[in-house]
Amino acid sequence: PAGRLPPLSGRVYGRRWLVLLLFSLLGFAQGLVWNTWGPIQNSARLAFGFSGWDIALLVFWGPIGFAPCFFFMWLMDKKGLRVTVLLTSSLMVLGAGLRCVPVSDLDIRKKLIHGGQLLNGLAGPTVMNAAPFLSTTWFSPDERATATAIASLLNYLGCAGAFLVGPLVVPSPNGTAHLLLASQSNTEHIKDRIEAVLYAEFGMVSLIFSAALAYFPSRPPFPPSVAAASQRLSYRRSFCRLLSNFRFLMIALAYAIPLGVFAGWSGVLDLILTPIHVSQVDAGWIGFWSIVGGCVVGIAMARFADFIRGMLKFILLLLLSGATLASTWFTLTCLTSVTHLPLTTATLYTSCILLGIFLNSSVPIFFELFVETVYPVPEGITCGVVTFLSNVFMGVLLFFLTFYHTEFSWFNWCLPGSCLLSLLLILCFRESYDRLYLDVVVSV
Repeated sequence: PAGRLPPLSGRVYGRRWLVLLLFSLLGFAQGLVWNTWGPIQNSARLAFGFSGWDIALLVFWGPIGFAPCFFFMWLMDKKGLRVTVLLTSSLMVLGAGLRCVPVSDLDIRKKLIHGGQLLNGLAGPTVMNAAPFLSTTWFSPDERATATAIASLLNYLGCAGAFLVGPLVVPSPNGTAHLLLASQSNTEHIKDRIEAVLYAEFGMVSLIFSAALAYFPSRPPFPPSVAAASQRLSYRRSFCRLLSNFRFLMIALAYAIPLGVFAGWSGVLDLILTPIHVSQVDAGWIGFWSIVGGCVVGIAMARFADFIRGMLKFILLLLLSGATLASTWFTLTCLTSVTHLPLTTATLYTSCILLGIFLNSSVPIFFELFVETVYPVPEGITCGVVTFLSNVFMGVLLFFLTFYHTEFSWFNWCLPGSCLLSLLLILCFRESYDRLYLDVVVSV
């Protein structure tokens, strides 16, 4: 009936925060499971006989999981959030369960762990792409950037949790440089502690899946804004629009290259810092605070963007300039034989934390700018393309790492190079706010 129609400006519901919480927890768990092995790679080598190639491959399953990314984009566009989230969380439950199967044969156990990491990687397209779609579906225009930041950055916070939980729960092997000399009792104790982490992660993923199964609606009864209620392009037309939009391709590369490089670098941070005599615990704390700082600053920046609209490009220029300087500082610090810069725990902490803050906090700002640039292309398809591209760069980098994992100066130099390239692309980018214009003008 006409009397039940909401006002043109839209309507928001209190339950939107519950939906945001469930989705954010799902992203947190996916990031935690993905980054399980990097922070404890020395202990995992001793307990399960992993090689350096195994450690790199366990991280590599994340970008490989983006191979069916376009299927999840289609599913989100056609079936909505509930079906996509339930499929994603069920894959995560199955993957976390496979890693916990108590098999005595180490070869079979390693295959199960790799299979579990792959299934968890298949959940990546949803938890990394759906944040702008969720914020547009449930939140008003003056809350969208904040909701996007929370939903997207909680996945990174899960990665940070692995840097904290792993090294604190799992002890380092005695004599990391001589793993074969460790005692059998120490090996069994380390293995038990790793299995405790795996069981805890399985329990957490199962609980989130149960909560989503009980309550996770696809959309509210009435849309929160004009843009949320408007008709979007079809799946095929969306891809044609994206691939023919030069401005979108420019900003997509500006996002994908540095974020892909940084994600791969973070996943093997302990492997990179071990040759310069940084302990597993210190490497874990460095990774933890760099991601946590990025999440806090990213949410603050998104809230600022909600209050002062039309400033997305300016915010990105500031963040990428800081990322370029911080990554250059870290890379030069590691080249002590050439630069003679002081290599201390304080300098490593500071440079890595600043790098994580600047890059991680740029993610929700990029997402909002993507959607504004190519509207009315659906949010899930837009962000799916750019995160797929980011994981391609991450996968290529980790692929080379599986062959060149004895010396890491080339890997470190990829960071400032990618940040500088992204900064130049953003400088040349001409911003527009089509979705925001529709909400403001049509609502008025």
